[in-house]
Amino acid sequence: MSQLTVDVRSLDLTDPATFLSNDIHEFWRRARAEHPVYWHDPTDRKPGFWVVSRYSDVQSSYSNPALSSARGNVLDVVLRGDDSAGGSMLAVTDGPHHRRLRTVLHRAFTPRVLGEVVEKVRQRTTELLSTVAGLDSFDFAAEVADHIPMNTICDLLSIPAADRADLLRWNKMALSSDRADSTELDALGARNEILLYLMELTQDRRDDPGSDVISMLATAVVDDRPLTVAEIAVNCYSLILGGDETSRVSAIGAVLALIENPDQWHALRSGDVAVDSAVEEVLRWTTPPLHVARTAVQDLDIGGTAVRKGDIVTLWNVSANNDESAFPQPRRFLLSRSPNKHLSLGHGPHFCLGAFLGRAELRVLLGALVAGVARMELRGAPRPLYSNFIYGCDSLPVHFASH
Repeated sequence: MSQLTVDVRSLDLTDPATFLSNDIHEFWRRARAEHPVYWHDPTDRKPGFWVVSRYSDVQSSYSNPALSSARGNVLDVVLRGDDSAGGSMLAVTDGPHHRRLRTVLHRAFTPRVLGEVVEKVRQRTTELLSTVAGLDSFDFAAEVADHIPMNTICDLLSIPAADRADLLRWNKMALSSDRADSTELDALGARNEILLYLMELTQDRRDDPGSDVISMLATAVVDDRPLTVAEIAVNCYSLILGGDETSRVSAIGAVLALIENPDQWHALRSGDVAVDSAVEEVLRWTTPPLHVARTAVQDLDIGGTAVRKGDIVTLWNVSANNDESAFPQPRRFLLSRSPNKHLSLGHGPHFCLGAFLGRAELRVLLGALVAGVARMELRGAPRPLYSNFIYGCDSLPVHFASH
């Protein structure tokens, strides 16, 4: 990565290469200090947008009703125009309909309902780690992390085992890539494959409902009417988006951080830090969703800057989670960090619906590492994702020495 010698406002945040060729934490440190709210000029026939980087501004913006997610909540999508799922998918819905839809979906994410799912996570994680422990070298991403979050969400949706590999492949392509030659058409095609699959599955469950989340949505009533097949499909897709890629990347990032910070690995193994505290620091440190996007539905002020109705606003979690005013020594990986009010799971009305499950997956992983692994070593260079939305690695060659 190159050091920044230019005005931070000159970097193109729509280009995934920007996040690979520059020190992004130095970039955001300078942005917070020099231009905490700035206008990103239009690029490649795409409109300009506001960039918000300070913790206080990002946190308050999450809860500001003047900023809407209905046009889209990811930069690449909102820059292309309105999100086709706006008003249907929970993540891109606002107001009373959002609250009622969230209430229905929340029934599937209570700790009581998720008890059996979390137990399956524990069994799967333990089995995967026992398979790789002692191998001279293996890819933690491919052999472990790829198999936990997607299977967990698929358990929740009762998706047949034979279909899960395709869903994982499509989901990776839809959000991020390890290839610089991937196109927007590739991502769009992958999203369409997932939606078509889920629509077909939804119709099957509507005809013959079971006890899974898809069946629950297929028989639910929101705003005095049943949800359409398309509405159910986009909300199940949203669960896959939130439950697979971000959890997978945070798990990979957790292992890399523990290897690079052996004092923290020792503190975890010795019980000097609580696993719950460690989970929160992993979430802050990795911050898989770099940003969220919003659209101003009325004039407002952000950090002393006037934002006009219709403007696109991007809230950069990766910067907020490393803001010195909220996190002393933010570039220190500290599992005992407290308080740790990171924004990796969002904030306000759109706080992550699957937060309990995502935390449970990390809790299980860290516990299984402590129980079954004595030493972890890198055996090659991690391969970064090619994305301006998901930050992390999709390949991590390692060696785990068993007890």
